[in-house]
Amino acid sequence: VQLQASGGGLVQPGGSLRLSCEASGFNLAVYAIGWFRQSPGNEREGLSYIGNSETTPHYADSVKARFTVSRDDVKKIVYLQMNDLKSEDTATYYCAARHTMWGDRGWDKSYAYDAWGQGTQVTVSS
Repeated sequence: VQLQASGGGLVQPGGSLRLSCEASGFNLAVYAIGWFRQSPGNEREGLSYIGNSETTPHYADSVKARFTVSRDDVKKIVYLQMNDLKSEDTATYYCAARHTMWGDRGWDKSYAYDAWGQGTQVTVSS
């Protein structure tokens, strides 16, 4: 199981970015993907979760209505569209995978995931 997160960068407040999480070495269709972020001195925060195509994504309150997660199992990519970015969104963003057989229990807990991407930096600053 390999994951690679990309798409981070420097953006002004109010701007948008789309992160990608590319999967390889496994059948993405039977894996759920969680997005997390971590800034210096803070714990890793669960942001969103997407199970299979029949389940409803979950979002942390801090990003609800601003972030949207989606998946393309053919391309084996999961996206995190981030709109109306704020300075407090500055962090390193990670994607993580776990099998869909676990459901959505503990979706926002980092220990609930088996594989992690390397992280991509998002900086929101004017």
